[in-house]
Amino acid sequence: MSIYIHVWYIIITKMFIYGIISTLLFAILLPIYYVVRVFNGKFLYGWREKLGFFNPPYIGEKVIMFHGVSVGEILALENLVKKTKEVFPDYKIVVTTGTKTGQEIAHKKLSDVATYITYFPFDIPSCVYRFLKKIKPSIVLIAETEIWPIFADKCRQYNIPLYTINGRMSDSTYKLYRFFKEFFKHVLENYTEILTQSEEDNRKLISIGAPPERTRVMKNLKFDIKKSTETVEIKNNNNRIIIAGSTHKGEDEIIINTFLHLQKKYTDIKLLIAPRHLQRVPQIKKLLKTNNLSYGTRSQDNNFIENDVIILDTLGELSKMYSICDMAFIGGSFNKTGGHNPLEATVYSKPVISGPSIHNFRDIYWILGRSKAGKVVKNQKELKQYLEKLLTDKDFYTEACSDCKTVFEYQQGALDNVIETMKNKLIKY
Repeated sequence: MSIYIHVWYIIITKMFIYGIISTLLFAILLPIYYVVRVFNGKFLYGWREKLGFFNPPYIGEKVIMFHGVSVGEILALENLVKKTKEVFPDYKIVVTTGTKTGQEIAHKKLSDVATYITYFPFDIPSCVYRFLKKIKPSIVLIAETEIWPIFADKCRQYNIPLYTINGRMSDSTYKLYRFFKEFFKHVLENYTEILTQSEEDNRKLISIGAPPERTRVMKNLKFDIKKSTETVEIKNNNNRIIIAGSTHKGEDEIIINTFLHLQKKYTDIKLLIAPRHLQRVPQIKKLLKTNNLSYGTRSQDNNFIENDVIILDTLGELSKMYSICDMAFIGGSFNKTGGHNPLEATVYSKPVISGPSIHNFRDIYWILGRSKAGKVVKNQKELKQYLEKLLTDKDFYTEACSDCKTVFEYQQGALDNVIETMKNKLIKY
């Protein structure tokens, strides 16, 4: 009994000290941060909500809360949130994010299923208290591995089941957390369960104090996507097709120049360009004319027999177009966008290539990059070299396609895993 009391004394003391420190630092640093942001022409979005000063609509007593800090995490949660609404129709869904871009994508993707979308509170006792008092979640699921000590402690106090799902831990984060292992050990005890993406993530979290009996592998939510059942009819005559999907300004020049170089050696290749924003189609046409490339458009039902390039100028068709390609370049990766979802191509067993800006899907590229399924290149030269490798080396290309299938087969099932976990808890709750 004395040992038990001593342990809880340590936990309470550490949380109390952490609460005081976090509150003091917040009071000192927030005004400075706010002034700097305004001076730079930026603003601190969501600060009122993060302080707990918001007025949500009446939500009720049965609430499932999901948190994804930014774009990548919200995209990972999208299918799970929608499935949750189907499986638990009596529950209201609240989605929180930590960033403005996360808010934007949450509203875009989840406003039709979520009762309320807001910001996650600052990890300060008063802010967390106000937030939980207004939301009253029946269960909380936090994507990836955001560990907020005060929030976790309050969830324990109020008997709110708290889960980490799709949990992962980079090497740099692991080093930092391991340094404060004794502190995080007490924090992680507050979690009902911690579900990780891989055995390696599982090992890291257990080594910093996650309870082994409540930490297990669930695999990766982002892999729970399905192939389109629609067929694509574009006359091709057995040419090999490269898709440049979701391209942004500046990337069309890169892919067109690369295609021109490769076309001199490989006369059987064709290019499909799918700009992220259709208002850029006239610019792409101008680029193709300047480079003497024949082109057609999807809206005019043009084909690859008569054209070198097809521009995808229709909405909502890109995901199914990957079914007809041989390999894909994923755009938004040669600028600061952070990339787009490579799994839309690899689900069809088509290898993908991206530029260096992939922070929205860094975990996915880490998984794909461990095999030949995906490749991140630094510049246009490396892009050309890797595409040439896929076009020239038949054995390498076959292995890359096979690796896509293998990775998907291993990773799928995470969504059903979480749904079953929620059923087991909410039935008892």
